[in-house]
Amino acid sequence: MKNLSMIASFIGAIFLTSCSNNDDNMDMTLNVDYPAAYIVNGEDGSVSVVKLSTNEVTGTIELMGSGSDMIMWPHHISSHQDHLAIGVPGMDLSAGHSGLMTSGMTGKLLVIDAMNGSIVKNINLPLMNHNSIYSPNGNEIWVPQMDEMNSKVLVYDATTNALLNTIDVGMMAAELTFSSDGTKAYVANGDDDSITVINTATKAIITTIAVGDNPVGAWTGSNGKMYVDNEDGQTISVIDVATNSVDETITLGFMPGIASYNGPKNELWVSDPMAGKVHYWTWDTGMNMWMHGSSFNTGAGAHAIAFTTDGNTAYVTNQTANTVSVVNTTNHSVTKTINVGRKPNGIVIKM
Repeated sequence: MKNLSMIASFIGAIFLTSCSNNDDNMDMTLNVDYPAAYIVNGEDGSVSVVKLSTNEVTGTIELMGSGSDMIMWPHHISSHQDHLAIGVPGMDLSAGHSGLMTSGMTGKLLVIDAMNGSIVKNINLPLMNHNSIYSPNGNEIWVPQMDEMNSKVLVYDATTNALLNTIDVGMMAAELTFSSDGTKAYVANGDDDSITVINTATKAIITTIAVGDNPVGAWTGSNGKMYVDNEDGQTISVIDVATNSVDETITLGFMPGIASYNGPKNELWVSDPMAGKVHYWTWDTGMNMWMHGSSFNTGAGAHAIAFTTDGNTAYVTNQTANTVSVVNTTNHSVTKTINVGRKPNGIVIKM
Protein backbone atom coordinates (compact mmCIF):
# COMPACT_ATOMS: atom_id res chain seq x y z
CA MET A 1 0.00 0.00 0.00
CA LYS A 2 2.99 2.26 -0.61
CA ASN A 3 1.10 4.20 -3.30
CA LEU A 4 -1.90 4.90 -1.14
CA SER A 5 -3.50 8.22 -2.00
CA MET A 6 -4.80 10.02 1.06
CA ILE A 7 -7.04 13.08 1.16
CA ALA A 8 -6.04 15.26 4.07
CA SER A 9 -8.27 17.72 5.88
CA PHE A 10 -6.30 20.76 6.93
CA ILE A 11 -6.99 21.81 10.49
CA GLY A 12 -6.43 25.51 11.01
CA ALA A 13 -3.45 27.58 9.97
CA ILE A 14 -1.78 27.90 13.35
CA PHE A 15 1.52 26.12 13.75
CA LEU A 16 2.16 27.17 17.34
CA THR A 17 0.80 25.07 20.19
CA SER A 18 -2.21 26.72 21.79
CA CYS A 19 -4.99 25.74 24.14
CA SER A 20 -8.63 26.67 24.48
CA ASN A 21 -11.54 25.37 26.49
CA ASN A 22 -14.63 24.61 24.45
CA ASP A 23 -17.98 24.41 26.24
CA ASP A 24 -20.26 24.53 23.20
CA ASN A 25 -21.94 21.28 24.22
CA MET A 26 -22.00 21.76 27.99
CA ASP A 27 -25.80 21.52 28.05
CA MET A 28 -25.99 18.21 26.23
CA THR A 29 -27.51 15.29 28.11
CA LEU A 30 -26.01 11.82 27.83
CA ASN A 31 -27.50 8.59 29.03
CA VAL A 32 -24.35 6.91 30.34
CA ASP A 33 -24.78 3.76 32.40
CA TYR A 34 -21.56 1.88 33.08
CA PRO A 35 -20.17 -0.41 31.90
CA ALA A 36 -20.11 1.46 28.60
CA ALA A 37 -18.06 1.63 25.43
CA TYR A 38 -17.07 4.89 23.74
CA ILE A 39 -16.56 4.58 19.97
CA VAL A 40 -14.94 7.37 17.95
CA ASN A 41 -16.64 7.93 14.57
CA GLY A 42 -13.94 9.52 12.40
CA GLU A 43 -15.97 10.76 9.45
CA ASP A 44 -18.86 12.02 11.58
CA GLY A 45 -16.64 13.71 14.15
CA SER A 46 -18.59 12.12 16.98
CA VAL A 47 -18.43 9.53 19.75
CA SER A 48 -21.11 6.84 20.14
CA VAL A 49 -21.86 5.68 23.70
CA VAL A 50 -22.90 2.02 23.97
CA LYS A 51 -24.44 0.54 27.13
CA LEU A 52 -22.80 -2.88 27.47
CA SER A 53 -25.63 -4.53 29.39
CA THR A 54 -27.91 -4.11 26.36
CA ASN A 55 -25.36 -3.39 23.60
CA GLU A 56 -27.44 -0.43 22.47
CA VAL A 57 -26.31 3.09 21.56
CA THR A 58 -27.61 5.35 24.33
CA GLY A 59 -26.02 8.63 23.30
CA THR A 60 -23.80 10.48 20.84
CA ILE A 61 -21.19 13.11 21.64
CA GLU A 62 -20.82 15.60 18.79
CA LEU A 63 -17.26 16.89 18.34
CA MET A 64 -17.25 18.55 14.93
CA GLY A 65 -17.29 22.24 15.88
CA SER A 66 -17.21 24.95 13.23
CA GLY A 67 -15.02 27.58 11.59
CA SER A 68 -11.34 27.56 12.50
CA ASP A 69 -12.04 25.18 15.40
CA MET A 70 -13.42 22.32 13.30
CA ILE A 71 -12.56 18.88 14.66
CA MET A 72 -12.05 16.64 11.64
CA TRP A 73 -11.27 12.92 11.69
CA PRO A 74 -10.88 12.15 15.40
CA HIS A 75 -9.06 8.86 15.81
CA HIS A 76 -8.04 6.84 18.89
CA ILE A 77 -9.29 7.31 22.45
CA SER A 78 -8.09 6.62 25.99
CA SER A 79 -9.68 7.11 29.41
CA HIS A 80 -8.83 8.03 32.98
CA GLN A 81 -11.50 8.23 35.67
CA ASP A 82 -14.26 10.48 34.30
CA HIS A 83 -12.34 11.88 31.32
CA LEU A 84 -11.59 10.73 27.77
CA ALA A 85 -8.58 11.83 25.68
CA ILE A 86 -8.93 11.76 21.89
CA GLY A 87 -6.27 12.26 19.24
CA VAL A 88 -7.36 14.25 16.18
CA PRO A 89 -4.96 13.80 13.23
CA GLY A 90 -7.33 15.55 10.81
CA MET A 91 -6.85 12.82 8.21
CA ASP A 92 -8.73 9.66 7.24
CA LEU A 93 -6.44 6.74 8.17
CA SER A 94 -8.97 3.97 7.50
CA ALA A 95 -7.15 2.74 4.36
CA GLY A 96 -3.79 2.40 6.11
CA HIS A 97 -0.74 4.48 6.93
CA SER A 98 1.58 3.91 3.97
CA GLY A 99 2.50 6.88 1.83
CA LEU A 100 1.27 9.47 4.32
CA MET A 101 2.26 13.06 3.60
CA THR A 102 2.03 15.03 6.84
CA SER A 103 3.73 18.27 5.78
CA GLY A 104 1.64 21.24 6.91
CA MET A 105 -0.78 19.07 8.86
CA THR A 106 -1.65 19.95 12.44
CA GLY A 107 -3.52 17.98 15.09
CA LYS A 108 -5.56 18.35 18.24
CA LEU A 109 -5.76 16.90 21.71
CA LEU A 110 -9.30 16.74 23.04
CA VAL A 111 -10.35 15.91 26.57
CA ILE A 112 -14.01 15.01 27.01
CA ASP A 113 -16.11 14.70 30.16
CA ALA A 114 -17.22 11.07 29.95
CA MET A 115 -20.51 11.66 31.74
CA ASN A 116 -21.90 14.77 30.04
CA GLY A 117 -19.94 14.77 26.78
CA SER A 118 -18.59 18.30 27.11
CA ILE A 119 -15.22 19.22 25.63
CA VAL A 120 -13.15 20.37 28.59
CA LYS A 121 -9.83 20.74 26.74
CA ASN A 122 -9.07 21.49 23.11
CA ILE A 123 -5.33 21.85 22.54
CA ASN A 124 -4.00 22.73 19.09
CA LEU A 125 -0.84 20.81 18.23
CA PRO A 126 2.04 21.71 15.89
CA LEU A 127 1.83 18.37 14.02
CA MET A 128 -0.55 15.49 13.38
CA ASN A 129 -1.14 13.05 16.23
CA HIS A 130 -2.20 9.43 15.84
CA ASN A 131 -3.53 9.27 19.40
CA SER A 132 -3.52 11.01 22.77
CA ILE A 133 -3.20 8.84 25.85
CA TYR A 134 -3.27 9.29 29.61
CA SER A 135 -0.16 8.19 31.47
CA PRO A 136 -0.72 5.14 33.70
CA ASN A 137 -1.12 7.34 36.80
CA GLY A 138 -3.40 9.78 34.98
CA ASN A 139 -1.25 12.81 35.79
CA GLU A 140 -0.07 13.36 32.22
CA ILE A 141 -1.31 13.10 28.64
CA TRP A 142 1.24 11.88 26.10
CA VAL A 143 0.88 12.88 22.45
CA PRO A 144 2.99 11.57 19.54
CA GLN A 145 3.71 14.05 16.74
CA MET A 146 3.95 12.61 13.21
CA ASP A 147 6.78 13.93 11.04
CA GLU A 148 8.59 12.40 8.06
CA MET A 149 12.02 13.28 9.46
CA ASN A 150 11.93 14.01 13.20
CA SER A 151 8.88 13.01 15.18
CA LYS A 152 8.43 14.00 18.80
CA VAL A 153 6.39 13.09 21.85
CA LEU A 154 4.74 15.90 23.79
CA VAL A 155 3.96 15.30 27.47
CA TYR A 156 1.27 17.56 28.97
CA ASP A 157 0.17 18.07 32.56
CA ALA A 158 -3.33 16.57 32.59
CA THR A 159 -4.62 19.24 34.99
CA THR A 160 -2.94 22.48 33.94
CA ASN A 161 -2.33 21.70 30.23
CA ALA A 162 1.29 22.80 30.67
CA LEU A 163 3.78 21.23 28.26
CA LEU A 164 6.18 19.33 30.54
CA ASN A 165 8.46 17.46 28.14
CA THR A 166 9.35 17.15 24.47
CA ILE A 167 11.01 13.86 23.51
CA ASP A 168 12.65 13.20 20.13
CA VAL A 169 11.77 9.82 18.62
CA GLY A 170 11.97 8.30 15.12
CA MET A 171 10.43 9.09 11.75
CA MET A 172 6.64 9.15 11.29
CA ALA A 173 5.65 8.32 14.86
CA ALA A 174 2.20 6.76 14.96
CA GLU A 175 0.62 5.17 18.06
CA LEU A 176 2.00 5.68 21.57
CA THR A 177 1.18 3.07 24.21
CA PHE A 178 2.32 1.99 27.69
CA SER A 179 3.45 -1.33 29.12
CA SER A 180 1.00 -3.03 31.48
CA ASP A 181 3.17 -2.16 34.49
CA GLY A 182 3.26 1.50 33.44
CA THR A 183 7.05 1.83 33.50
CA LYS A 184 7.66 2.17 29.77
CA ALA A 185 6.13 4.02 26.83
CA TYR A 186 6.34 2.64 23.29
CA VAL A 187 6.28 4.75 20.13
CA ALA A 188 5.87 3.10 16.72
CA ASN A 189 8.10 4.82 14.14
CA GLY A 190 6.56 3.87 10.80
CA ASP A 191 9.31 5.14 8.50
CA ASP A 192 12.11 3.83 10.74
CA ASP A 193 10.65 0.33 11.15
CA SER A 194 11.36 0.68 14.85
CA ILE A 195 9.89 1.13 18.32
CA THR A 196 11.23 3.79 20.67
CA VAL A 197 11.07 2.75 24.34
CA ILE A 198 10.83 5.57 26.91
CA ASN A 199 11.10 5.54 30.71
CA THR A 200 7.79 7.03 31.85
CA ALA A 201 9.28 8.44 35.07
CA THR A 202 12.43 10.11 33.72
CA LYS A 203 11.25 10.62 30.11
CA ALA A 204 14.61 9.24 28.95
CA ILE A 205 14.84 6.97 25.91
CA ILE A 206 15.78 3.47 27.04
CA THR A 207 16.36 1.88 23.65
CA THR A 208 15.14 1.58 20.08
CA ILE A 209 13.94 -1.83 18.88
CA ALA A 210 13.99 -2.89 15.22
CA VAL A 211 10.70 -4.47 14.11
CA GLY A 212 8.94 -5.10 10.79
CA ASP A 213 8.03 -2.85 7.87
CA ASN A 214 5.88 0.17 8.82
CA PRO A 215 4.87 -0.47 12.44
CA VAL A 216 1.73 1.38 13.52
CA GLY A 217 1.42 0.52 17.21
CA ALA A 218 2.91 -1.59 19.99
CA TRP A 219 -0.25 -2.89 21.63
CA THR A 220 -0.21 -3.72 25.31
CA GLY A 221 -0.44 -7.25 26.64
CA SER A 222 -1.15 -7.96 30.30
CA ASN A 223 1.44 -10.76 30.07
CA GLY A 224 4.49 -8.50 29.94
CA LYS A 225 4.55 -8.36 26.14
CA MET A 226 3.87 -5.71 23.51
CA TYR A 227 2.38 -6.72 20.15
CA VAL A 228 3.52 -4.59 17.21
CA ASP A 229 1.41 -4.57 14.04
CA ASN A 230 3.74 -4.08 11.07
CA GLU A 231 1.38 -2.88 8.37
CA ASP A 232 3.48 -3.28 5.22
CA GLY A 233 5.47 -6.21 6.58
CA GLN A 234 2.20 -8.02 7.36
CA THR A 235 3.65 -9.38 10.59
CA ILE A 236 3.34 -9.03 14.36
CA SER A 237 6.52 -8.45 16.36
CA VAL A 238 6.23 -9.70 19.95
CA ILE A 239 8.35 -7.57 22.31
CA ASP A 240 9.34 -8.73 25.78
CA VAL A 241 8.96 -5.74 28.10
CA ALA A 242 11.61 -6.96 30.55
CA THR A 243 14.37 -7.53 27.98
CA ASN A 244 13.40 -4.96 25.30
CA SER A 245 13.85 -7.64 22.65
CA VAL A 246 11.66 -9.25 19.97
CA ASP A 247 10.69 -12.74 21.17
CA GLU A 248 8.78 -13.83 18.09
CA THR A 249 7.65 -12.62 14.69
CA ILE A 250 4.23 -13.84 13.57
CA THR A 251 3.63 -13.97 9.81
CA LEU A 252 0.08 -12.91 8.95
CA GLY A 253 -0.41 -12.89 5.19
CA PHE A 254 -2.63 -9.80 5.42
CA MET A 255 -2.30 -6.15 6.40
CA PRO A 256 -3.07 -5.91 10.13
CA GLY A 257 -5.42 -3.33 11.56
CA ILE A 258 -4.71 -3.77 15.27
CA ALA A 259 -3.36 -6.51 17.53
CA SER A 260 -5.12 -7.07 20.86
CA TYR A 261 -4.25 -9.52 23.62
CA ASN A 262 -7.05 -11.18 25.60
CA GLY A 263 -5.44 -11.98 28.94
CA PRO A 264 -8.14 -14.18 30.54
CA LYS A 265 -8.30 -16.34 27.39
CA ASN A 266 -4.57 -16.07 26.57
CA GLU A 267 -5.38 -15.34 22.93
CA LEU A 268 -3.95 -12.83 20.47
CA TRP A 269 -6.47 -11.24 18.09
CA VAL A 270 -5.52 -9.34 14.94
CA SER A 271 -8.01 -7.48 12.75
CA ASP A 272 -7.91 -7.92 8.97
CA PRO A 273 -9.55 -4.77 7.56
CA MET A 274 -9.38 -5.71 3.89
CA ALA A 275 -11.23 -9.00 4.44
CA GLY A 276 -13.51 -7.74 7.21
CA LYS A 277 -12.27 -10.45 9.56
CA VAL A 278 -10.58 -11.01 12.89
CA HIS A 279 -7.93 -13.73 13.21
CA TYR A 280 -6.93 -15.23 16.54
CA TRP A 281 -3.87 -17.11 17.79
CA THR A 282 -3.56 -19.42 20.79
CA TRP A 283 -0.42 -20.03 22.82
CA ASP A 284 1.21 -23.43 22.29
CA THR A 285 3.11 -24.26 25.48
CA GLY A 286 4.89 -27.21 23.87
CA MET A 287 6.18 -25.23 20.91
CA ASN A 288 6.51 -22.05 23.00
CA MET A 289 4.99 -19.94 20.25
CA TRP A 290 1.73 -18.50 18.95
CA MET A 291 -0.31 -20.81 16.72
CA HIS A 292 -3.04 -19.58 14.37
CA GLY A 293 -6.44 -20.75 15.54
CA SER A 294 -8.94 -19.50 13.00
CA SER A 295 -10.75 -16.38 11.81
CA PHE A 296 -14.29 -15.08 11.75
CA ASN A 297 -16.16 -12.35 9.88
CA THR A 298 -17.07 -9.09 11.58
CA GLY A 299 -17.57 -6.28 9.06
CA ALA A 300 -15.85 -4.33 6.31
CA GLY A 301 -12.81 -2.44 7.53
CA ALA A 302 -12.42 -4.38 10.81
CA HIS A 303 -10.16 -2.29 13.01
CA ALA A 304 -9.97 -1.75 16.78
CA ILE A 305 -10.63 -4.57 19.26
CA ALA A 306 -11.56 -4.05 22.92
CA PHE A 307 -12.23 -6.79 25.49
CA THR A 308 -14.31 -6.65 28.65
CA THR A 309 -12.28 -7.19 31.82
CA ASP A 310 -13.42 -10.82 32.15
CA GLY A 311 -12.32 -11.49 28.56
CA ASN A 312 -15.67 -13.03 27.64
CA THR A 313 -16.82 -10.35 25.19
CA ALA A 314 -15.02 -8.39 22.48
CA TYR A 315 -16.09 -5.27 20.61
CA VAL A 316 -14.70 -4.72 17.10
CA THR A 317 -15.07 -1.47 15.17
CA ASN A 318 -15.73 -1.94 11.45
CA GLN A 319 -14.68 1.28 9.76
CA THR A 320 -16.26 0.96 6.33
CA ALA A 321 -19.34 -0.93 7.55
CA ASN A 322 -20.10 1.80 10.13
CA THR A 323 -20.75 -0.85 12.76
CA VAL A 324 -19.39 -2.45 15.91
CA SER A 325 -19.44 -6.25 16.20
CA VAL A 326 -20.11 -7.84 19.59
CA VAL A 327 -18.21 -11.13 19.80
CA ASN A 328 -18.49 -14.09 22.19
CA THR A 329 -14.82 -14.89 22.81
CA THR A 330 -15.48 -18.47 23.90
CA ASN A 331 -16.88 -19.64 20.56
CA HIS A 332 -15.62 -16.69 18.47
CA SER A 333 -19.06 -15.86 17.13
CA VAL A 334 -20.65 -12.46 16.50
CA THR A 335 -23.69 -12.14 18.74
CA LYS A 336 -24.80 -8.67 17.67
CA THR A 337 -23.98 -5.89 15.22
CA ILE A 338 -24.41 -2.32 16.45
CA ASN A 339 -24.91 0.55 14.02
CA VAL A 340 -22.81 3.57 14.98
CA GLY A 341 -21.48 6.60 13.09
CA ARG A 342 -19.41 6.75 9.92
CA LYS A 343 -15.87 5.36 9.93
CA PRO A 344 -15.72 4.15 13.56
CA ASN A 345 -12.12 3.57 14.64
CA GLY A 346 -10.99 3.98 18.25
CA ILE A 347 -12.82 2.35 21.16
CA VAL A 348 -12.42 2.34 24.92
CA ILE A 349 -14.46 0.46 27.53
CA LYS A 350 -15.21 1.93 30.96
CA MET A 351 -16.44 -0.60 33.50
